[in-house]
Amino acid sequence: MAKKEDERSLNVRQGVAAPAAINPHLKTKIRPDLSTATIIEGLISGNKIYLSKAITLVESTQRNHTQQAQELVEACLPHSGASVRIGITGTPGVGKSTFIEALGLALIKQGRKVAVLAIDPSSQLSKGSILGDKTRMEQLSRQEDAYIRPSPAGDTLGGVARKTRESIILCEAAGYDTILIETVGVGQSEVAVHALSDFFLLLLLPGAGDELQGIKRGIVEMADLIVVNKADGDRVLLAKQARAAYKNALHLFPPKDSQWIPQVLTCSAISGTGLPEILETLFEFIAFTQKNAYFDSNRKLQARYWLYETINDRLRADFFQHPSVREKLSFIEKEVLSGQISSFQGAEKLLELFLSKKKAESDDLSGPQPS
Repeated sequence: MAKKEDERSLNVRQGVAAPAAINPHLKTKIRPDLSTATIIEGLISGNKIYLSKAITLVESTQRNHTQQAQELVEACLPHSGASVRIGITGTPGVGKSTFIEALGLALIKQGRKVAVLAIDPSSQLSKGSILGDKTRMEQLSRQEDAYIRPSPAGDTLGGVARKTRESIILCEAAGYDTILIETVGVGQSEVAVHALSDFFLLLLLPGAGDELQGIKRGIVEMADLIVVNKADGDRVLLAKQARAAYKNALHLFPPKDSQWIPQVLTCSAISGTGLPEILETLFEFIAFTQKNAYFDSNRKLQARYWLYETINDRLRADFFQHPSVREKLSFIEKEVLSGQISSFQGAEKLLELFLSKKKAESDDLSGPQPS
């Protein structure tokens, strides 16, 4: 009997077959040490693998990746700009991912190529992110003409990844003519998303009243279209009531620089109800702003905005990464916390140290001046 048990334990049973890949179009891998020229060639040809590699380099904080990332973006600039950039934000639980998937599928049916740059919230403790948008947008991720890239928000204000603008340029160079930028949610700095978008869409839940009071005025003012989502089942009446309330509220706001009159629509991302009207409004807005020249002038204003934002980011990074600052930072922080000096005095000390060291480094590089 024992012998039969031993023999039975040696039998190898057939295992469970491995599941198919979520995206069947991603079948190849690339080496991590590819040249810039190779990545650019693959990206411009529309290869998603090379596009992902390029965005990874752009998002990287490693110094050895910075130069290659800059070269990639510069090379892609002549191939960018010919897209519609749509920023999408909304209250938590409003169904942004479901809505974006439905909108993306509808756009693809119209012959467009859609890239989704989904910004996932980062933990303030672990700094990690779930990055689950590909699993939440399974149907869209299977489409040949769709590309979904979840990125961690990090510490960037408003939940917009610091390198999202560069990622937009790369996606446009890869042939995507519609860029959907999904944000973490309604926050204090959605101006960052607005500064990336041609068209700003705000998603809200059915039921106005207290919700209307809770939405920050600045976000509503920025919206080119407000969509009351989840207008299905027993929430249809609530959605209609919410639409009427938001339409009345919009009359209180001053005219937009684009001269566009924002609209309020209802939608069910699950059933698709309202999506045709949303697409019609989107393309009506694009045509309207291109005709009155606001589209191009807004792009220029955004480029200037990101010029100064990039300068701020670079100066901040140089300051905190400087060896002298890193050496003294914890000591001055302790002085501030113990009340020996004020926060302002501590900041002045560190800034003076940083500037003096940078000047000394500059003098050393320039060498002795001729007498």
